[in-house]
Amino acid sequence: MEVAFGHVPTDRTIGPLTRAEGLLVRSGQAGCETGPVSTDELKQDGRPASLRQAAVRVPAVTVAFWITKGLTTGMGESSSDYLVHRLPPVVAVALGGMALVAALALQFAARRYVPWVYWLAVAMVGVFGTMAADVLHVGLGVPYLVSTVFFAVSLAVVFALWYATEKTLSIHSICTTRREIFYWAAVMATFALGTAAGDMTAVTLHLGYFASGVMFAVAVAVPAVAHRYLGLNAILAFWFAYVTTRPLGASFADWMGVSHARGGLDLGAGPVSVALAILIIGLVVYMTVNPTERDVANRDSVAQAP
Repeated sequence: MEVAFGHVPTDRTIGPLTRAEGLLVRSGQAGCETGPVSTDELKQDGRPASLRQAAVRVPAVTVAFWITKGLTTGMGESSSDYLVHRLPPVVAVALGGMALVAALALQFAARRYVPWVYWLAVAMVGVFGTMAADVLHVGLGVPYLVSTVFFAVSLAVVFALWYATEKTLSIHSICTTRREIFYWAAVMATFALGTAAGDMTAVTLHLGYFASGVMFAVAVAVPAVAHRYLGLNAILAFWFAYVTTRPLGASFADWMGVSHARGGLDLGAGPVSVALAILIIGLVVYMTVNPTERDVANRDSVAQAP
């Protein structure tokens, strides 16, 4: 157990609090310490509000995480394309927005990381993020280059506000509601940015969907190699890879779904979306029955909380 201010406990642990050198300090998940507990808080009945939701609310970064993330990007792209071509665009966007709100409501209501809840939220962000990027281009006529720059700036603003407020961008510290709000705002921006960037390379730069997918596959490997062999900061490497997996998955999903005339396999957006959804469900089931050590610790900490 880590203790705020770097003190070593010298007395005893009391629930989510630790007595260190005569001071009660909050502790728990790494990165979730929030400083000394005030006298007023100690006088309140129950746990202080600032001590709730201590369990990390997002998954550990594993191979299954990255595979599932890539599949959700492809499913978001193909599902969005299917819906906007089968329904009036306004209706499709409204349905996507309502599904996103419902999924995020479930996620924020959870006291810890729950695989199916978390990945449902990611999938809905994928669908609605694609719609948001497409609305700028198709609905408002904004060029892909301009929308790519717009979403890149939006993501930079989210990161700047997040870091200014929390002094970290690590997903291992997503243990409070405020940090989780920043996290999902960043995720939404990365999905929209990835959609715009993928369409820009495939359409505006005339690379085509398959070549774009290959290019982004190489781009995803860059932060992994740089982190392992060149000492690239782990948080920067994570978010770099997180952003680039969006156009990676979307490019290959488009390649499988679009017509031969557009350089694709002509499998159709609907069938591609269903196939990807089945794979995602399978991976979520796998992660549920094979939790990581951190997932088990989160579950146990929530179960023992008053």
